[in-house]
Amino acid sequence: MSLLPTEHTELLRFTTAGSVDDGKSTLIGRLLYDSKSIFEDQYEAITKTSEKRGEVGVNLALLTDGLKAEREQGITIDVAYRYFATPKRKFIIADTPGHIQYTRNMVTGASTANVALILVDARQGVVEQTRRHAFIASLLQIPHIIVCINKMDLVDFDEGAYNKIKEEFQSFSHKLDVKDIDFIPMSALLGDNVVDRSENTPWYEGSTLLYSLENVHIGSDNNFIDCRFPVQTVIRPYSDEFHDYRGYAGRVAGGVFKKGDKVTVLPSGFTSTIKKIDTFDGEVQEAYPPMSVTLLLEDEIDISRGDMIVRENNQPENGQDVEVMLCWFNERPLQPRGKYAIMHTTKEARCMIKEVRYRLDINTLHRDEENKTVEMNDICRVLLRTTAPLFTDSYRKNRITGSIILVDEGTNETVAAGMVI
Repeated sequence: MSLLPTEHTELLRFTTAGSVDDGKSTLIGRLLYDSKSIFEDQYEAITKTSEKRGEVGVNLALLTDGLKAEREQGITIDVAYRYFATPKRKFIIADTPGHIQYTRNMVTGASTANVALILVDARQGVVEQTRRHAFIASLLQIPHIIVCINKMDLVDFDEGAYNKIKEEFQSFSHKLDVKDIDFIPMSALLGDNVVDRSENTPWYEGSTLLYSLENVHIGSDNNFIDCRFPVQTVIRPYSDEFHDYRGYAGRVAGGVFKKGDKVTVLPSGFTSTIKKIDTFDGEVQEAYPPMSVTLLLEDEIDISRGDMIVRENNQPENGQDVEVMLCWFNERPLQPRGKYAIMHTTKEARCMIKEVRYRLDINTLHRDEENKTVEMNDICRVLLRTTAPLFTDSYRKNRITGSIILVDEGTNETVAAGMVI
């Protein structure tokens, strides 16, 4: 039996979150090391660096903290992506920073995640940043949260400390929109309950972190009901072999498209039937998220990038006024009635911020309708007016058709990410 993942092994994306020094980078280092996912030369390099710095043992956090400033300060500043695989699954990890001023980095890393690992220091319990990150995970509709109660070795693996944090988090999480929350006591430094079960926690009957990540059910995380196909490009090979070929390429954002299905093209409203579905590996009978395919239709219709192919009787919202929850990324505050470029699926347009409804206090979840100044890392609800109609679903329904980004046209910087309400 091969121990390598096959081409069709399921991919799980997960993100880490928590306060500074809760051990996020150490946990990922431990996960990579214990699951035999790093090379010997990588391990030797961090062993030498640890020795140079006079540290006891090997600092596994150095596997993800790649920036010089991160290593000097012992903190994560930017999102670090790591890939590893086991026979069961392939994984992409987004190691995100813990500092308040890097909230925007957490939003970036968590936007595509299936699972969020929220680390809590067993000595400190649930702190402000824990609540902040749990709220952002809920706002971004991450379906599964695993609360890693770390540094259990520093509280002598006390079951009481674990239960106290579990109860505290559960009482807070009732306000959040998260369906699946799990709790694991662990020591990332020593490896307890990360990849292997720990003898120090005989009172804990749950699974290890790696087992949870390998077995969490993510098949239903995509929307397989509402058919959405944003067109990225039109494929016209000018060759004799494919003389009349006209295909519409893109990535399926929702639903299942089958050969022979009746479809409608937005914004024109013309209808047709799917003649064929092509992929890189040849023709298929059906396409579903997150497959990248080329659709061929029976009729000659004028379709270009930014259009969307949907079902006749199941269409997205189609309008120029869009309500979104925005996370502001830029050092320059949001300009009321300011004009920005807006990107939504494959469509680009311009928009104006018509109104700031309220700013959200992440710590109390209180809506501040008085002070509407939105600065970097703030989260607010705004009404946008776009120059062209967008075909949107609520973010809760579909994370792809329900998300937008705003770009400053002068500097080309991404200034905000938004979730359609």
